[in-house]
Amino acid sequence: MNHVPGSFLWVAAVLVAVLSVARTARLLVFDEFPPVAWLRAQVVARLPESWAPLATCAFCIAPYLAAGMGVWMWLAWTGTNFHWTWWVLNGWWAACYLAAIVVAYDQPE
Repeated sequence: MNHVPGSFLWVAAVLVAVLSVARTARLLVFDEFPPVAWLRAQVVARLPESWAPLATCAFCIAPYLAAGMGVWMWLAWTGTNFHWTWWVLNGWWAACYLAAIVVAYDQPE
């Protein structure tokens, strides 16, 4: 039964990582937060036309963000757990995304 805590840790970490990547993809592609909207416009203007979907399509950018998250997870692994900074930053980001989803579906008619 010693494998259960480790398995739970990895399931929780992957869930947090997926939500964090989803929030980042939404921020980069759809959000209208002025600094991000400005940065997105600058990136799209400088990218070759064939690369523009990376800045305008969440499905297109998500694999690259997930790969970056995988590298971050690998670097944050301490041998028994992920470094606390990984949990704090990604947990906060994932919680923000979940809260936004709840609020979006909890709007009055």
